Amino acid sequence: MKKIITHIDPDLRELIPGYLQNRRNDIATIKAALKDSDLKKIRTLGHSMKGSGGGYGFMPISVIGGAIEKAAKEKIPEQIQTHLDELQSYLNNISIVYDSPT
Repeated sequence: MKKIITHIDPDLRELIPGYLQNRRNDIATIKAALKDSDLKKIRTLGHSMKGSGGGYGFMPISVIGGAIEKAAKEKIPEQIQTHLDELQSYLNNISIVYDSPT
C-alpha cells in the first residue's frame, strides 16, 4: 500500500507518537474484547477514537472509530474486525509531515 501523507500542526509534534501508540494499543484491546464479546468496551473505544482523531489531524481515525462504534452497537463483530484491519493498515502506512507555521 502507498504511504498516506498526513499534515499535522507542529504544535502537536510531541503528542503524536503517544497518540498513535495509544491507537495501536486500542487495536490489541479491541481484539481481546472481541474474543470476550465485550461490545460495550469496543463501543467506548470506537467512540473515543471518533472524538479524538480529527483533533490531532487524523480524520480517518475519527471515521474508522465511528464505524467501530456503530458496528459494536449493531452487534456485528465481522464489521468490527474489518474496521480494525482498516485502522491497522492506516497506522502502518501514514507518513507525517509537520507543517511549518505560516
